[in-house]
Amino acid sequence: MNNEPLKPPVWIHQADQMSGICKALRDHPRIAVDTESNSLYAYQEKVCLIQISSPTDDYLIDPFEIQDLSPIGDLFQNDKQEKIFHASEYDLICLQRDYGFSFRNIFDTMIAARILGNTRVGLDSLLEKYFEISLNKKYQRANWGIRPLPKEMLDYARLDTHHLFTLRDHLEGELISRGLFELAREDFAAACKPRLNNGNNHTCECWKVAGAKPLDGQTAAILNELCKYRDAQAKKADLPHFKIMSNDLLYQISAAKPVSLTELVAIPHCSEKIVARHGSNLVKAVAAGLDAPPIHRPRNPRPDEDYLERIDLLKSWRKNRAKELLVESDIVLPRDLLEHIAAVNPRNLPDLAKIMKDTPIRFEKYGKTILNVLAKKEKP
Repeated sequence: MNNEPLKPPVWIHQADQMSGICKALRDHPRIAVDTESNSLYAYQEKVCLIQISSPTDDYLIDPFEIQDLSPIGDLFQNDKQEKIFHASEYDLICLQRDYGFSFRNIFDTMIAARILGNTRVGLDSLLEKYFEISLNKKYQRANWGIRPLPKEMLDYARLDTHHLFTLRDHLEGELISRGLFELAREDFAAACKPRLNNGNNHTCECWKVAGAKPLDGQTAAILNELCKYRDAQAKKADLPHFKIMSNDLLYQISAAKPVSLTELVAIPHCSEKIVARHGSNLVKAVAAGLDAPPIHRPRNPRPDEDYLERIDLLKSWRKNRAKELLVESDIVLPRDLLEHIAAVNPRNLPDLAKIMKDTPIRFEKYGKTILNVLAKKEKP
């Protein structure tokens, strides 16, 4: 690892800088990419910084100042240039959500590390393990939406991409030596298609707040009114929900059903600050919930027993195989693919090949075994 002093990162905040920077980046077969967002500080999170490194320079791009980021999008779609990420899923989701970017040809160092059986796959852990480089994660949860960004935060941000080239090459070498590189490429291709979170599938936010806690119909109606009030306040203040009131407090209020400020104050963890700022409106929300029709938790139909048995058989095989390989179970067979196979219940290799068309390496390695596992269900 080169221990020479780092060149200062290049701050990109003007539109006329973009074309030259992206032209320079296009000349490299690989670039490294990361983003910083403000999910802990805003009602609707957004990308606040885009870090892109080449082997020679580190660029920090301010998306608040540059309106047209399409030249970056062109880089992401270039299938002849590799984009190195660490834990790409969140970055790709944010970049697709905010800018509509799509992606081709990535190398994800976290995915590679998991395939190799690493249990500690944070970037700091991997750099410490392989190169004895210590990263200061002080600004991991910082507010990247502030401007100007302090020099210390900019220096922190550039390191998230600066070392990815060396880490990538080391992991690729291990993958090749252990015959796992094609499997990794299979997962890199799948990672290029991030799953955007379209929000809660349930009609009412109250189910997300309550989680697995018990909730009768009238209490759910109250909790739903409390959620609507909190959401309006969060949107008005441009803050995430938890900075207005916690889920646990909303659940406690809905369960206690206070009809006065006196009853509200008696609820544990309902602070004087909360009562002073929101007390009257919380009592009104409770009253609205008491007058509203009860709400009942949506129930998904229970899968049939044959399907559940196939799930159990596949999970048992997957778990045992993962133990042999010293990896997590989903490296052997991703959960969504396992469930799809169990649902379709293929009886022959051509049918299974159709299901596993996006995972040909796993099909080649495990196709016949998977059919044998499923066949156990058919035997008396």
